[in-house]
Amino acid sequence: MKTVSKLLLLLGITFVSACTQDEDLVIPKQEIHYYLPELSSTLQVTGFPQPERNILSVEGVELGKKLFFDPNISGNGKVSCASCHKTELAFSDGISLTNQGVSGNTLHRHSPVIFNIAWQEDGLFWDGGAHDLESLNFGPLTHPDEMGADLNSIITYLENDPEYKKQFDLVFEEEQIQSATLSRAISQYVRSLISQDSKFDHWKKQEASFTEFELRGYQLFQQNCSNCHKEGLFTDEAYHNNGLDQTYPDPPGLEGLYLGRYRITSNPEDLGAYKTPTLRNIALSAPYMHDGRFATLEEVLDHYQYGIKINESLDPQLKEGIHFNESERKALIAFLGTLTDSSFIQKHHRQIN
Repeated sequence: MKTVSKLLLLLGITFVSACTQDEDLVIPKQEIHYYLPELSSTLQVTGFPQPERNILSVEGVELGKKLFFDPNISGNGKVSCASCHKTELAFSDGISLTNQGVSGNTLHRHSPVIFNIAWQEDGLFWDGGAHDLESLNFGPLTHPDEMGADLNSIITYLENDPEYKKQFDLVFEEEQIQSATLSRAISQYVRSLISQDSKFDHWKKQEASFTEFELRGYQLFQQNCSNCHKEGLFTDEAYHNNGLDQTYPDPPGLEGLYLGRYRITSNPEDLGAYKTPTLRNIALSAPYMHDGRFATLEEVLDHYQYGIKINESLDPQLKEGIHFNESERKALIAFLGTLTDSSFIQKHHRQIN
């Protein structure tokens, strides 16, 4: 039987309130909206963003998890979703541009983290090209350089597996497994990946203390980074050109992959703009940027201090750069370390080992 308590345990839900710990430190009050508030008796999640056609259930999340780690749904039977979204790396892959797909060809964009995805309201992928998870999944599943799967072959594989057949029937009550429900199951698992238990979260609840360095780093974050990396999700879910390049080539056959958000909107202001990534678990998810060009957080800070390239679509906030001395750099990086959610990593890594 599906129970509220079991689903709560599965998702690892807790509640957070914003508190002031230090009288000399300004901690703005915030309405944290990315935590599951409660479940109704019908198991529909109140206040949790999810499509009505794909409400989370214990069995649905468990089926999605099984599919996520199953390489047999790829074209060569060797690549799973987890190949590029590793639990120990906060569901990133630690590679700038991976070549771990079925073709062995190098991809053109870095694999992003995929936790707290339910609150990504304005498109998915680096350029927002997918409306929701249910549509996004078909990209990596079928792309010849990623999982390279033939959907009909996947369905045949699932139909011929008695356990999968039983699970799909239980979750979706369908006579024939469909590609749409395959994607819905994976989406349920990904939506259940909620990172909200870092030192920062405990500090906000007055359950932990920051060091002097971490407190200083938080002040620097508020002053220099919080416009785009808003507390809570630590992203504004918007798209910005942050001065990585001055020109944006458009080679034939790549469908505008180097154009950023412009590829989707055709708006000149979006040229070279990419979605603001979350800073949660940032210490675990190197390398950085949409193409993984920076190996360390120090290199990221170097870019914002010395490397911004002026171009017509550059975010106006960055025209003067962001400047830190050596002590401030160390403090900011110390604060970013408080966003590591070790319990989230341990929970999901333990579940597969």
